[in-house]
Amino acid sequence: MPVAAIVFDMDGVLIDTEPIWEEVRRGYIDELGGRWLSDTQDRLMGMSTAEWAEYLSADLLDGKRTPDQVADDVITRMAARYADHLPLMPDAADTVRRLGATYPLALASSSPRRLIDVVLDHMGVRNLFRTTVSTEEVERGKPAPDGYLAAAAGLGIDPSACVAIEDSSNGLRSAAAAGMTVIAVPHPRYPPAADALALAAEVADGGLKSLTPELVAGLIP
Repeated sequence: MPVAAIVFDMDGVLIDTEPIWEEVRRGYIDELGGRWLSDTQDRLMGMSTAEWAEYLSADLLDGKRTPDQVADDVITRMAARYADHLPLMPDAADTVRRLGATYPLALASSSPRRLIDVVLDHMGVRNLFRTTVSTEEVERGKPAPDGYLAAAAGLGIDPSACVAIEDSSNGLRSAAAAGMTVIAVPHPRYPPAADALALAAEVADGGLKSLTPELVAGLIP
């Protein structure tokens, strides 16, 4: 079955926001007198809004703020940071346009809908994505496959005919669990675990600029 579509992750692939998410959430926890654990950032990557808000509320803040309050507080701070500066990954917009000229595109992101729309509008590529999915719109966040399965359903394409582009351990696991062929674009500050990286059919150490329609076409025999 030839490649029929490409599904992008957003944070860490199109936009370098993982450091901002960590800074904002860590600062928020510190302000409220909570505790940031050694594995907190790794655990948070890929969680849906509901999942990370519950984790921050219950595990790091001991219920000082409800999950709904935590989500609203953190997303508002993130939106403010985006308004100040949106740190796109190198070649992000060009790669979307290059691959979108050949393949239908979708997006499966752990970011809330509010932030997905801000990013794609700022990049000027929102109209290139036939469907976009936030994990707050599905039952489970990454590493569960729900977001990627919803993206494939939105495209009307079998997941096995889709190539996913991911950076994080949980994202790679999510796309692979959905039955997609996976390209890993490792983030230099948050490299994926070895077992997750092993799920990738291609590791783009050269970044997004190395991803061409010809490379993608060769990933599914």
